[in-house]
Amino acid sequence: MAGLCIAIVGAESTGKSRLAQDLALRLAADTGLRCTFVPEYLRDWCERAGRTPRADEQAAIARVQLELIDAARITHDVVIADTTPLMTAVYSRLLFDDASLLPGALEAQRRCALTLLTALDLPWVADGLQRDGAHVQAPVDAALRQALIRSQLSWAVIAGQGQDRLEAALTAVTPLLTPQVKAGQGLFTRLQARQDALPSQAWICRDCDVPECEHASLQRTRGRESAGSPGFDT
Repeated sequence: MAGLCIAIVGAESTGKSRLAQDLALRLAADTGLRCTFVPEYLRDWCERAGRTPRADEQAAIARVQLELIDAARITHDVVIADTTPLMTAVYSRLLFDDASLLPGALEAQRRCALTLLTALDLPWVADGLQRDGAHVQAPVDAALRQALIRSQLSWAVIAGQGQDRLEAALTAVTPLLTPQVKAGQGLFTRLQARQDALPSQAWICRDCDVPECEHASLQRTRGRESAGSPGFDT
């Protein structure tokens, strides 16, 4: 049986890679489950090629990313994916006006138990060939939200500085992992305590990056969205 996949997506310089590593390590320690993270294949590709990929190279990058995730799921209980083909599809649409990868990317995203969207609350940091600048964060973030909402995928916004960001991610994934940890064990007790501590109701606004607040608002908005194409507008 394939392991549980938790995907992390988000605009550049929003802490995806660090969160993926930290979350996998913390879950392994807290649950005793076989946990790992799958790094972003694009980073390795750019380092080897010495450049960013062309439009005609996007599909292959998305395919390899998915293959790495699927391979990890065979030998692990929980896999944290540092990006998925959805990120490649979004950038292909924004950079090359090519939306052809989006349907397949969203279908692959449905195989993830949960998608974590990293919020735009961290300072932008340059990172070689992979990052264009802070000006691309908002369009990428908006495109991801629109795709997730219209496709009715299960997702949560992850915000916060330092340890708070990891804690927000743990809060989001705990309901998925509790059934996999045996009752009566200390690990189960810690997970259940975290879940019981969550607020039963949350104040809702439309303009912040507090996960419990913002996602509830977006879920409500989703009900008013068209049930048509899973694509997004720019």
